[in-house]
Amino acid sequence: MKSLFFFVAIVLLISWFIGFLVYNVPGLIHILLAIAIISALLGLVQRA
Repeated sequence: MKSLFFFVAIVLLISWFIGFLVYNVPGLIHILLAIAIISALLGLVQRA
């Protein structure tokens, strides 16, 4: 379960980066970044 959060975080970060570079939609694409950060933090908290 822990690695699942990191996998989701990595996928969302890559999606955010591609979306930011290709589409440059400022509001919606940053939601992916926020979700990725939250997923990474949840993974770190559960690992500890």
